[in-house]
Amino acid sequence: MKISKHLALVLLIVSLTPAFGQPRPTPPTMMPTSQLPPPAGMPRLQARLDANADTPTLTKFNLDFPGGTPAQLTKAIEKAMGKPLNVIIPEEDADVQLPPIKMSNVDVAQLFQALGAASQKVVSVFNQQFGSYSQQQTGYGFEMASGRLADDSVWYFHVQKPSRPPVISTQKICQFYSLSPYLDRGFTVDDITTAIQTGWKMAGVTSPPELNYHKETRLLIAFGELNELQTIQQVLQTLPQSQYSLPSMEHQLQQLQKQVDELKKKTVAAPASSPNSSPEEKSGK
Repeated sequence: MKISKHLALVLLIVSLTPAFGQPRPTPPTMMPTSQLPPPAGMPRLQARLDANADTPTLTKFNLDFPGGTPAQLTKAIEKAMGKPLNVIIPEEDADVQLPPIKMSNVDVAQLFQALGAASQKVVSVFNQQFGSYSQQQTGYGFEMASGRLADDSVWYFHVQKPSRPPVISTQKICQFYSLSPYLDRGFTVDDITTAIQTGWKMAGVTSPPELNYHKETRLLIAFGELNELQTIQQVLQTLPQSQYSLPSMEHQLQQLQKQVDELKKKTVAAPASSPNSSPEEKSGK
C-alpha cells in the first residue's frame, strides 16, 4: 500500500515538471497613447483643429451704420472694433453709396461677406449697335488680399460694373448702293427711298442721312452716320424678288389660260364657210 502511494506521488511530480520548466511569456510592449490609431472621425476633426490652431479669433462687435461711402463704413467699423482696419478704396469707387447696416456680435469677415451678397443684382444693358438687351450682374464689396484672415488683414473695396457696349461712331460717311437688281424687278427709285425714309421716321431719327440717285449708274448715294445707313441695307435685303407677289402672278396666269381655252372652244365650234358660196347655198335653198 505504501509503495502505491509513493508511486502515485512520483508520477504526479513527473507530470508537473514540464509546466514549471517552461519560460514565462513576455508581455506585449505597451504602445504610447499618442501612437494609438485614432477612433473613427478623429482625423477630420484633428485636421480642422490643426488648421485653426494658429488662426487668431476675430474681434466681435456691434454695428449700427446709417449708410454712406466705403470710407465712412470703415470708420464706423474701426470705432465699433476699437482697432484700426486695413482697407484700400480706389478713388473711382470712393463715392459709392452703401446701404444702412445694423448687426450684432459679428466680425469683419462676416460683415463684408453679407454686404457683398446683398449688393448682387442683375441689370439689363441696351446695345445700340445690335438693338437688343443683355443681362449682366453687378455688385460691390470688400475682398481680402492674400494672407491669413485676422483683425489686421488687408481688405480692398471693389465694384463690379456692367460692361459697356461698344461706342458707335457718330462720324458721317458716304455709302453707295446699286439699285439695278431692284429696278429690274419692277420697283421704282421712289418705292425704295420711301421705304428707307419711313424706317428712319419710325426710329425717331431727327436728322436722317442725305439720299441722292445717280440715274446713269443707277446708284443710290447716301451720306450719314453708319448706324443710320444700316437701315438702307436692311430695306434692300428685305425687298421681295418681284414687285408682284407670286400668288397674284399665278392668278393672272390662270385667268389668261382660261381665256385661251375659251377662244379655242369657240374656234372649233364655228363652221368653216367657203368664200365663193352664194347666199342661197348658205341658207340651204
